[in-house]
Amino acid sequence: MSLTFKHHPGLVAYLTCGDPDLHTTKNAVLAAISAGAEVIELGVPFSDPVADGPVIQRASERALRNRVSLEDILKLAKEIRRQSDAGLIIFSYLNPILRMGLENFASAAAEAGVDGALVTDLPVEEAGPYLKLMRKSGLATIFLAAPTSTDDRLKRICDVSTGFVYAVSRTGVTGARKDLAEDASKLVGRLRKFTKLPIAVGFGISEPEHFASVANFADAAAVGSAIVHAIEQNPGREAQAVAELIAHVVGRRSSAVSP
Repeated sequence: MSLTFKHHPGLVAYLTCGDPDLHTTKNAVLAAISAGAEVIELGVPFSDPVADGPVIQRASERALRNRVSLEDILKLAKEIRRQSDAGLIIFSYLNPILRMGLENFASAAAEAGVDGALVTDLPVEEAGPYLKLMRKSGLATIFLAAPTSTDDRLKRICDVSTGFVYAVSRTGVTGARKDLAEDASKLVGRLRKFTKLPIAVGFGISEPEHFASVANFADAAAVGSAIVHAIEQNPGREAQAVAELIAHVVGRRSSAVSP
């Protein structure tokens, strides 16, 4: 279990769990890992995903129709852990975690072999109880850092982040884009003043040019909407489609980072 990146840049892959079903999600996750993903974000479907664009919103709706719960996703994580030592992150809005209970979530996530969590809508200023319980369970806490954040807030985010810091490449919701915002490199530069943790850039990465560009200023790239879209567009061959997309985005891998 690790949130370190052996390649530069590393690849973080997001999937909405339960879309179209949990069995397919498991196969797609394993395919993503085989294709080069070093960290997997296991997305928890939510009825009001305000930070997500239409692709992930549709995926959440499909998963919720299947009655997929956070408990189901932790069971899935345990199954994946038996087959892989890739980094596993629960990627969720706060509501499903509160419904389960912070303490129950932290202990269940640790028992499942999860490495940590990213709670999209949990402000760092209100994260005290969550941080305490996650630390107690030995779980990483990953926070989103936005281009609009002040330096004071970026420092606070870096101070409580473990594993890596997730730099949002632009304002707005998730979704593939043709161009990677210049804001991303500027934000990473600002974050470097406050942390030595790896920094992953996400929101909008979907093309080989994006991935190659990230290598110039960050440690990893997070791909989400493009993967979810590939699953949506390839019924019956979802895992293969995910592997093909990742191979396309990553292109020829650079050498592993020296230890």
